[in-house]
Amino acid sequence: MNEELARKIGEAAREARQRAGLTQAEVASLVEITSMVYSRMERGKVMPSVPTLRRLCTVLHISADALLGLTGTGAADEPTSSSRGKQEESPPGLRRLLTLVLRMDETQLQALTGMAGALLR
Repeated sequence: MNEELARKIGEAAREARQRAGLTQAEVASLVEITSMVYSRMERGKVMPSVPTLRRLCTVLHISADALLGLTGTGAADEPTSSSRGKQEESPPGLRRLLTLVLRMDETQLQALTGMAGALLR
């Protein structure tokens, strides 16, 4: 295992998780790994598999380049500084909700929209 790479991935994942306002347990659940494995990953003790790395990118809204420490390569899916600033200004609860909403299928989104509408009445 490349310890330096594992450490870079862990640091980037921790920073992205904190920006998203998520706990380690929430990310682990969304990525479909145990909390213990995710914790070890953030500490640079475990290297994620490629499928896990891909799920991390999706859940944490971070490019693979950024997660692997290859920033500065002009990755198209990296947030711009202005969009990143807006995201960081959002309350953690809203960021957590958005992370969950982005993983929903069409049926789940329709149900959530109905519930949100009912709550606002």
